[in-house]
Amino acid sequence: MHEFFVGIWSNQVLKAALFAWLTAQILKVLIHIGTYGKLDLTRLLGAGGMPSSHTAFVVALATNVGISSGWDSIVFAISAVFAGVVMHDAAGVRRATGQQAEVLNKIIIDIYNKEKFKPEKLKELIGHSPLEILAGSVIGIFFGLIIK
Repeated sequence: MHEFFVGIWSNQVLKAALFAWLTAQILKVLIHIGTYGKLDLTRLLGAGGMPSSHTAFVVALATNVGISSGWDSIVFAISAVFAGVVMHDAAGVRRATGQQAEVLNKIIIDIYNKEKFKPEKLKELIGHSPLEILAGSVIGIFFGLIIK
């Protein structure tokens, strides 16, 4: 079992991706403190928000794979396509879902104010704006380049 964890920790590609993800998640907490003036540790594991940790994770993976296996390798092509799908999903489907949740929450609040209805607020912070994805990409490229 010890060899397993040593092997995982010595995997530089995985380490770059994990450090990029962790950095993005910590930045979400710090940005939330700067924006709202309060600590919200749920942002440490939450989806959505600035920067995109999903993007940081997959871009660090693709960057480090490109460095270690070659930019013309099949494994880099696979990881780059994977990163593109994740970023598209974060900006497209997940963002649309968050916008729909926001509209539904407004409808529920309107209904609640007029009737005896107990609303359950939907999670709105699911997807990412293009700026959040760009910030995640920068973090990913950074960790993909520095961890070797």
